[in-house]
Amino acid sequence: MEDPIERKNMESDYSDPDWLRDRLIDVLSYHYPDCIDVANKGYIAQLDEETGEVYDKESKHLVATSRYIVNFSIGDRCDGPDWCHPAAEHGVSHLWNYHRNPDTGGYDWLLAGTKTADDTRVCYGHAFVLLAYARAYEAGIDSTRTALEETYDLLIDQFWEPEYNLCKSEYTGDFSESEDYRGQNANMHTCEAMLAAYEATGEQRYLDRAREIAYALTVRLAEETNGLLWEHYTNNWEHDFAYNRDDPRHQFRPWGYQPGHHIEWAKLLAVLDRYTDTEWALIRAVELFDVAVEHGWDDKYGGFYYTFDRKREPIIEDKYGWPVAEGIGAAAALFERTSDDRFKQWYDRLWDYAQQHLTAPGGNWYEKLSRTNDPYETEPGPTVEPGYHPIGACFEGIRSFEE
Repeated sequence: MEDPIERKNMESDYSDPDWLRDRLIDVLSYHYPDCIDVANKGYIAQLDEETGEVYDKESKHLVATSRYIVNFSIGDRCDGPDWCHPAAEHGVSHLWNYHRNPDTGGYDWLLAGTKTADDTRVCYGHAFVLLAYARAYEAGIDSTRTALEETYDLLIDQFWEPEYNLCKSEYTGDFSESEDYRGQNANMHTCEAMLAAYEATGEQRYLDRAREIAYALTVRLAEETNGLLWEHYTNNWEHDFAYNRDDPRHQFRPWGYQPGHHIEWAKLLAVLDRYTDTEWALIRAVELFDVAVEHGWDDKYGGFYYTFDRKREPIIEDKYGWPVAEGIGAAAALFERTSDDRFKQWYDRLWDYAQQHLTAPGGNWYEKLSRTNDPYETEPGPTVEPGYHPIGACFEGIRSFEE
């Protein structure tokens, strides 16, 4: 296989839609066809980042299933290989028939093959279900329109707290009990999903929910933290600065500020600005982008620190791929919205870093590097990152520079 770094040196225009499509297809081709589980249905997400070898065929995580649907739907929309459309349909069938509980309408967090392993109802996961159906509907999988509407209704009926314009985080399987924790991350991805649902359908209700969530988190609550975005809250949406203080490496709820989420919000707010005349969205997008690159970027080795503390000093110095991908998307969208050359400069800088350090031999991205940019070995257990973030970076670049 051609070395992606050498190819980059020959084709260095990162804003070229054809170059971006090629990178998007590289990531899809790393996963396909080995990710298609014919025996147990759905997808196999557990592929070694270095070799592509499957190390777990059974685990089916709700987020990974949803993200694969998004990936193949975007591939189909961006004139990818012919197998993108049936691969997306394959995942939609598994999501509806096996992850979804027909009695409650809720989606199981984890399956073992086709059997429920964990039926916790997680807002974060349901946000990705909504996103998956939205992108699949855009790709012409018509059966997903009803699923999209039902998932929206479920989110509003079970998770939405209208007094805060935000969502609860988690329920037991029968929706009888919810936890007290409230989280920024689940709401950010719910906003992302609502924006995609609006793009797919043109229905105003989705855009309204996206705008309400964005304002509540990035304006109202951020006023209490000097414009920064804290991750953890109590059940009445007060900042919880003690939550997971002793577990800063938690997979979904680490302690500290995350530069990656600041720059991801910058992207979402720039996208929101495309569809509304909400002045605060673009202002906050620029501010959050600046926070991420000022306090999160490692000037010596490149890449974003995973977290920094309330004094804006690094906590976890590991470098994850997803913040760089979100930074690429944010820089592209902000350049499109502002025509400010510094965003194009950051866009190129982030792609340089991704090509040099994050792109693995198979064309996929490493999930995590050390501070000095050495890849970690693939960790055991169910994965939730089947190339979703680099594909999203390419997709936003194509939208911003082509459309």
